[in-house]
Amino acid sequence: MATKGRKLMAWTIGTIVVLAIAAFIALQFAINRNGPAVLNAVDRLTGGDRGTQLVMTHTYGDSAFQKLAVYAADGAADGDDTGPKPVLVFAHGGSWRSGDPDDYGFIGRAIAPEGFVVVLAGYRLGDESIFPAILEDTASVIAWTKHNIARYGGDPDAIYISGHSAGAYNVVMTALDRQWLGRAGLDDDAIKGVIGLSGPYDFFPFDSDSTKFTFGSTPNAEQVTQPIAFARGDAPPMLLMSGEKDTVVRPRNTRVLAAKISEMGGTAQTRFFPEMDHIAILTAIASPWRRDPAVLEAITDFVKETEQARQTQISVPVQAESP
Repeated sequence: MATKGRKLMAWTIGTIVVLAIAAFIALQFAINRNGPAVLNAVDRLTGGDRGTQLVMTHTYGDSAFQKLAVYAADGAADGDDTGPKPVLVFAHGGSWRSGDPDDYGFIGRAIAPEGFVVVLAGYRLGDESIFPAILEDTASVIAWTKHNIARYGGDPDAIYISGHSAGAYNVVMTALDRQWLGRAGLDDDAIKGVIGLSGPYDFFPFDSDSTKFTFGSTPNAEQVTQPIAFARGDAPPMLLMSGEKDTVVRPRNTRVLAAKISEMGGTAQTRFFPEMDHIAILTAIASPWRRDPAVLEAITDFVKETEQARQTQISVPVQAESP
């Protein structure tokens, strides 16, 4: 009987393991097909709201895609003892064809509790996404943030911009090519730092349906659509990250842009994750995957360290030269 009981227990454990593996595989398949929506649901189920709330939504244009959402920790919008918080504007990916800020609440729930206010940025997609609409919209969200975020506990003088994949292109290009912030009525220093996750920064000639559709009709496309062409030494500090197993947007994009900015005297840190692909670097921000906090910590540490350095410079008075 004891032997029979042990066999039954082993069979039961084995079945549970097999079912768990099958469930994990099915979940990964679902994430790869509609990643953000699935990640958002799993994050909310396994991680809760982490003391973070969606405090407002806003439409900033006539298109249904031109919308944004603001996430903040409980009480941040009412003011707390820590004062205004750095702001992270996050632009979603989706090859400029798909994506919705509504599916990225996990970004807000991951980052806002670390001492931030988070703005999830939507922008025109599909037939409305022809360059430069995507950059006009990104700059519009940054301008809205600059003018309005104080009422939700954010510091309008500490705006950082981030994005994944196509969204990383949007924020990096908006930061490098000065005209887009200028057209939105902002000065160059409106952005204090940039974080790109798996972004395409040097991808001419266009070889995919999405890049051909979004950029293919642009005159002088190589000169006007590529972030690498606008690399400059006085760009905002950047953190560019990529998974080494990314076959959608090759890590080379991160390497060449960071190298060029650094060669020109700018600040461009890089982080490469050996076992991550294009989706995994985003998945790592959601619960339960953020039990390994490497990606989340890289983002928050970069902002906190950049802010600390910036505040130190502000607090040190400039010495007048002797006559």
